[in-house]
This record gives sequence, structure tokens and C-alpha cells, in this order.
Amino acid sequence: MRLEELPPDVRPREKILNRGPNALSDCELLALILRTGIAGKNVLQLSQELLAPSKAAGAQSGLAGLFQASNTRLRAVKGLGPAKTAELMAVMELARRAMAQQLEVRQSMNSPEAVQLYLQLHLAHKDHEAFAMLFLDAQHRLIGMETLFRGTLTQTSVYPREVVLRALHHKAGAVVLAHNHPSGTVQPSPADKSLTQILKAALGLVDIHLLDHVIVGPGQALSMAQKGFI
Repeated sequence: MRLEELPPDVRPREKILNRGPNALSDCELLALILRTGIAGKNVLQLSQELLAPSKAAGAQSGLAGLFQASNTRLRAVKGLGPAKTAELMAVMELARRAMAQQLEVRQSMNSPEAVQLYLQLHLAHKDHEAFAMLFLDAQHRLIGMETLFRGTLTQTSVYPREVVLRALHHKAGAVVLAHNHPSGTVQPSPADKSLTQILKAALGLVDIHLLDHVIVGPGQALSMAQKGFI
């Protein structure tokens, strides 16, 4: 059925104007962003396809899966095209920036779930391993985030000297480390645990506190601090 053939009160645009955004499903909200479908597939069907789980190991379905989808996966969806792909990328970047602004005005460690979600939005979609840092002030509010190192699918070379220098550059009082596991598992390896202790000691020499090391995978994240590894 074409979208125009639906009763006016159940079309996404009319529905959001008459009943508010909370009345719409994830699929309907996404349809508003996409606006049009393709031949043989209306915009609601296209939205459902985007919200379906990918075949990647550990991949999530729904909005969480979409926000962690790689650009390659988005481009592979028939009918999405460059314009719609660009629009989705813009919406996802707005979500990341909105989350960052929240962490800038409140103590990050008072909401570890928000920190983990923020890191998932930045790292979970990558198909290579990346090591990032959150730089926090003395009140544990976010100063900024940087991706410092990029590696293969299995390992990243992390240099303690560079980690310390970047923390000093940002005048950070504390930091959160993060890296992704493209394989899907978020369990820390012996190398992850060893590196965390090395970086904790290096940062401690300049009086910068290591608060956490978060490991991110598709649809999940693990806090090494919550697990007692820090």
C-alpha cells in the first residue's frame, strides 16, 4: 500500500502534528526523515528495512542498531541513496553532539550509562579497532573526546606518552579510556587489563585520574571500573 493510500490520521506527518512525537513508532519517526520510498517499497517499508538487524555479529536491531551502523551498511540499503544517507548521518551526528553537550554540563561519572551510550555512538559502528579518550575537568564534566590510535581488527598500538601528553594538552583532571571490539565481544583481554594498569600508572604520575576504561561492541559496552579491573 502506498503511503498516500493510508487514512490521513495514521500518516506519520499528520500523526506527529495532531498527536505529538510520542505517538509515533520508531519506524514512523524514521519515515518522516526519509520522506519517500522507492518503486515497490513505500517509506515505511524502507524504514522497517533500516531498523532490521544486520548480519554482523552481535548487531542490534532498531534505532540502536541504526545509530551504530557503518556508512558502508547504510549505502548498501537499496533505495537509500546519497541524499538520504547524508540526512541519516547528519541526524546521528546531531545525537552525538547533543549527548556531548549533556556531558559537558553535568558530572559524567554520575551517569555512567550516558557515558557508555555516548561512546557506543562514536565507536560501535567502526569496522576497525580504535582507541579513544574522554577528557574531563576536575568536576568530571566532559572537555572533549579524541580518537588517538587506530589499529587492525584485533589490536591497536597505544603509546602511554601520547596518552599523557593529550591529557595534559586538554588540562584534564581525569580521563576515561575507550576502545571498540569489532568482533562483538566486550570482555577485556589480558592485554586490555595490562594496558589499563600501565596507562593508569602513567597518568597518575602527572596527577590525572583514570576513572574508567570502556570497551564497546555492537549493541553493548563494558565498564572495566564497574567490573573491578581498575
